[in-house]
Amino acid sequence: MLIYNQSLALLTDLYQLTMAYGYWKTGAGQQESVFHLFFRKNPFNGGFSLACGLNTVVSYLENFRFDESDVEYLGTLTGTDGNPLFESGFLDYLRDLKFTCDIDAIPEGTVVFPNEPLIRVKGPIIQCQILETPLLNITNFQTLIATKAARMCIATGGEPVLEFGLRRAQGIDGGLAASRAAYIGGCAATSNVLAGKIFNIPVKGTHAHSWVMSFDQELEAFKAYAEAMPNNCVFLVDTYDTLEGVKHAIEVGHWLRTQGHEMIGIRLDSGDLAYLSIEARKLLDEGGFPNATIVASNDLDETIISSLKQQGAKIGMWGVGTKLITGYDQPALGGVYKLSAVRSEGGEWVHKVKLSEQSIKISNPGIQQVRRYYTATENIGDAIYDVDTNLSGGCTIVDPMDPTRMKKISADVRYRDLLVPVFRNGQCVYNIPTIEETRSLAAQELTGFHYGVKRFVNPHAYPVGLEKSLHTLKTELVLKARGVK
Repeated sequence: MLIYNQSLALLTDLYQLTMAYGYWKTGAGQQESVFHLFFRKNPFNGGFSLACGLNTVVSYLENFRFDESDVEYLGTLTGTDGNPLFESGFLDYLRDLKFTCDIDAIPEGTVVFPNEPLIRVKGPIIQCQILETPLLNITNFQTLIATKAARMCIATGGEPVLEFGLRRAQGIDGGLAASRAAYIGGCAATSNVLAGKIFNIPVKGTHAHSWVMSFDQELEAFKAYAEAMPNNCVFLVDTYDTLEGVKHAIEVGHWLRTQGHEMIGIRLDSGDLAYLSIEARKLLDEGGFPNATIVASNDLDETIISSLKQQGAKIGMWGVGTKLITGYDQPALGGVYKLSAVRSEGGEWVHKVKLSEQSIKISNPGIQQVRRYYTATENIGDAIYDVDTNLSGGCTIVDPMDPTRMKKISADVRYRDLLVPVFRNGQCVYNIPTIEETRSLAAQELTGFHYGVKRFVNPHAYPVGLEKSLHTLKTELVLKARGVK
């Protein structure tokens, strides 16, 4: 869905455009190239990530253009000598530029791992280069938040998680994108009404402390709210004395029944949530409200939720905000976008590799695909391979960080390739799923992995590696670039 009604072509870093100008100036702009978008480490010290953002990427690319105001603005930029940074011929080129790349991507809601390409971009290098920043901007953040949401939903053991983070989000777009990603990651609803409208996400919310404080008495506040919205009563009970607040909620709950309505529950937003929820549950049950839900909030994350459940907390619904919407303990995924192959018209592909003193930062060459192998009960390993490689005889995957660690996968094991066609020659060929379908896919995907992969502390390392011939090619390219052979 298109959220913005203006061109977003300038949602990029200046160096993408200076490189694009360089390609254009040297006549190399139409050189065919392949780039891959991937990340190097799972966020939150976890064992998995959840791909997210592709729908937004599709919307961005379908509306990609440099409009007249973009070109005029770029014409005002100057170099250190005071002269225009870009000559008029290049600005004319941008004005007429049409997106013509091929895009393959892993569908949103798919469980993914480090070094696996989430998006593969193939086309004229000038276009591929310009797309780097926006693709990273969209994919990095939404994947981060979807992953955090999935972790919190795992922690609750199936009890609903409500996303309440808009007021703490990183701006308007951060709030919208995060609400969408959180829902895909498993959250049951959001407090963000605009996200509800745009993305068709369920919205939830009742009242805050200010409602209670605006009345002389808490009981009076609850009664007034019940009269105003009898079909939406979750009472926030910790404004003054939490357990007294529960008693007041029960009293108003009985009145609601006389009006033909039922109290949904209460919300705890401070204090010892384990103790208070246990005591509140006793009061609610004794008061005749065994089905009333206890909602908890107050800076929750997956670790706190897990601890509360271990303490026997009687919480049935979890409101999460800051630590979800911001990716609190890791505010960036760290995805990158690397060139892996180029070729001139009519020529052969020339594989490329980026070197580094850090092994983790050495890029992978080739035109990559990810093949996921699985049994009837669970996934057993992922192979990153070049699309021209024949894997009909099975394969051996090599750990990119430790080449002595290998896993042999036989030819009779079932598999599926994760990257699917999204654009061909600039035209969308992908049947975009609904957000509900994507959310269901994410839930289904998570069931396909051993519980150890989803563990929060010292998670099991799911086997992901380079197919052996691709690992050999990478090694040869690295040695050659370092002058070893």
